Amino acid sequence: MPYFNCTQEIGKPDSVPEELLGSKSQAGVVPSTSAADGVSSSRVADSTGESSQETFKSNYAKLPDYLKSCLDYSSIVSNRHPVEIGKLVRLLLAEGLIQDKPGDIMEVVAANVVKELIDLGMLREVDDGSEVEVPASYLHLSILKLEKQDYVAKTANLPVRRAIRDDGRDIFPNVEGRLIRSLFIITAERRGYSSGSTGGLSRAYMRNVCGMRFLLVLDLDGKIVYLPDEVGDLIHLRYLGVVNSDLDELPRTLGNLQKLQTLDIRMCGKLSELPIEVVHIQQLRHLLMSKSIGDCEIRVPEGIGKMVNLHTLSGIYGGDGIARELSALTQIRHLGVKRVSEDHAGELFAAIEKMENLESLSLEAEECFFEETSLTLFPELDAFSPPPLLQEFYLHGGLTEIPIWLASMENLTRLALSFSYLSESPTSALQFLPKLKHLNLWEAYKAKQIGKEFCSAGGFPALETLTIASEFLVEWTEIATGAFPRLRSLSFSCCSKLVFLPEGLQNISTLQELSLGSMHPDLARRLKGEDNYKIKHIPKLFCLAF
Repeated sequence: MPYFNCTQEIGKPDSVPEELLGSKSQAGVVPSTSAADGVSSSRVADSTGESSQETFKSNYAKLPDYLKSCLDYSSIVSNRHPVEIGKLVRLLLAEGLIQDKPGDIMEVVAANVVKELIDLGMLREVDDGSEVEVPASYLHLSILKLEKQDYVAKTANLPVRRAIRDDGRDIFPNVEGRLIRSLFIITAERRGYSSGSTGGLSRAYMRNVCGMRFLLVLDLDGKIVYLPDEVGDLIHLRYLGVVNSDLDELPRTLGNLQKLQTLDIRMCGKLSELPIEVVHIQQLRHLLMSKSIGDCEIRVPEGIGKMVNLHTLSGIYGGDGIARELSALTQIRHLGVKRVSEDHAGELFAAIEKMENLESLSLEAEECFFEETSLTLFPELDAFSPPPLLQEFYLHGGLTEIPIWLASMENLTRLALSFSYLSESPTSALQFLPKLKHLNLWEAYKAKQIGKEFCSAGGFPALETLTIASEFLVEWTEIATGAFPRLRSLSFSCCSKLVFLPEGLQNISTLQELSLGSMHPDLARRLKGEDNYKIKHIPKLFCLAF
């Protein structure tokens, strides 16, 4: 039985109904090994040749049901923009497309399905590999446009996924007679479009949304000032996303949503605390709160340490005794803590060290003021010993030096150092990490010049993406021969003083993308002239000149 998707642009006369040809309404059985036998990898550009199209069709037809269902669903959620891999995993679980089997961690199974589709070329990693999209060749195969009358006839009593792109006039579409199971709404100001008021979605609009009693997924992106008590009537809901909103409180009726797996309230700048009822949602696995730098942290109520099914907890304040609660959450796999300070750092670090399953950790230092200047500075980190399975690490705040243990994190695949303002290059300790694929150095290093020492021959053996942002950097003189053997994307952001790209850049044959934001006019002139040989082999160039 197929699932149907309907995308509606409010303010336009007709919606665009679609049938997902391969989707099943129930989860497929996920085998322990790849079941995509006979499917050839198609990691190629979206070719339009007839033979290529036949290959795409053949590959799609040979997919087992569980992969086909997940690919079709990915076509919905990444149809307009790439989707964060973590979000895609959580949505697949909420939709029931990943079967829950005793002894398996559902998120791991779902992530492996996503990886399998990536390896087959049916999902494509974007930028630093944290997001994916469906290539156009498979997008066209997954989704078949229907005439409106056919859509109405076919969807009677069948589950529908609906996407609404609001125009700011606060008009809720007619959904009578449709069994809406998933609803995605993006508001007018998030779209950068409005033909009327942009006051956000009204109370009446939100009450209509909360009248869809059979929803499994509700994903709201944009200006919403009110979430009604009636949201507690959506007792089947497994995924609730309310992001980029103006909410200053959440209804206590959220405690009724006992099937809820994911609560995503990131980028809700006015929200500062959770209602205590949330800690009684025992099936909750992912609690994602404030994410953006400088966004207020969320104060969580006492008792969060009893939420033994939590796998993700982000955006929490590091003080108020939260460390004692965290020490009981040893099953946590993704953790994000804000406003880390000397007052509670020791207790917090001790709790984190107990999290043997932790894969991703984000720490943000508390902001302080010195001589009327705002700055952040981490407390002493050398006494901290990160869990051994940690794969992703994000540090936001000033560092006096690189922690000595960072160079021994052999499982690390992603690292971000933000506003560290180190006086010595961090890469001398990082370049021999064997699995590091993605490195983001955002105001991490105060040097005006870097050279061959930044990466020696054979350094960063697995690195695929490198992002550098620096208000200080003027020149990168040279890249050693044999450095960055797998680098595919190099990005310079906010490097407005940079006037020289390194000699040896032309020797990195794997480089596919070079991004230069806020480019100095002297650098632009050189790249058009005498230094053009350094970049002419790179397929994709993204340049923003002054």
